[in-house]
Amino acid sequence: MAAEFFSDIISILRRGGVKLKAISIILCAFILTGICAAEEPEYLDWKGSQLYNDKNYTGALSYFSQAVSQDPNFLDAWIHKGNAQKALRDYNGSILSYNAALKINDSQAVAWSGIADAYTALKNYVNASATASKATELDNKNKGNWLKEGNLLQLQGKYKEAVAKYDAALALDAEYKDALYKKAISLIYEGKAVEAEKLIDQVLSIDPKYKLAHNAKGFIQEANGTIDEALKSYDMALEIDPAYAQALNNKMHVLLALGKQKEAMQIFVKI
Repeated sequence: MAAEFFSDIISILRRGGVKLKAISIILCAFILTGICAAEEPEYLDWKGSQLYNDKNYTGALSYFSQAVSQDPNFLDAWIHKGNAQKALRDYNGSILSYNAALKINDSQAVAWSGIADAYTALKNYVNASATASKATELDNKNKGNWLKEGNLLQLQGKYKEAVAKYDAALALDAEYKDALYKKAISLIYEGKAVEAEKLIDQVLSIDPKYKLAHNAKGFIQEANGTIDEALKSYDMALEIDPAYAQALNNKMHVLLALGKQKEAMQIFVKI
């Protein structure tokens, strides 16, 4: 069929006095145009991905939008568009793009996870939990999915349920410091400070520069009445990050408790 088509085109051009060399050029241009048109959505998605990696999210979004406009069934481009919109803080728009991807294939864990992130940014933790759970169901070997579920439950005050999710993450990686730390925070809320402190110490043995863990250790020590030890822990956190606001605030209160008002005021003017 294609051979007959090109044969007819050649006959018409030759009858019109077009030379063979010129005919070859015309046919090559025709073929190349067809190839470019067929690959254009993929090229647009590729170009958008390059810009996204360079953190040019506005430019990337333009290319991803063109890609899905040309091919509404282009799954990856919908996900990439959602990522760009999320980076630009257009969370409602990103949810629409991820949902468009899921209409094509609802087993895309990355799309469910992206929706969870968007709902989290919107502080809609109930819907965030529901979509994060779907991502975990599809990719239950991803420790980050379990961590995300736990964090969302923790934000809702469901500390016992959060601990179960952190335990699932730790079953995949016993030295997953973020899960250890977040589990400790849930245990503190549950009044299990002794158990929590053991986990905090484990985090610090894995990563001595984990400033959040130093701050949490100080909080536990302060609650136990060991103020001097708490001050040392806050100082450790601030040695890692001198601008760490929470540790600065906690240190200020400890200094006030120790009667060191002048030192406390020096911190007060910074925060």
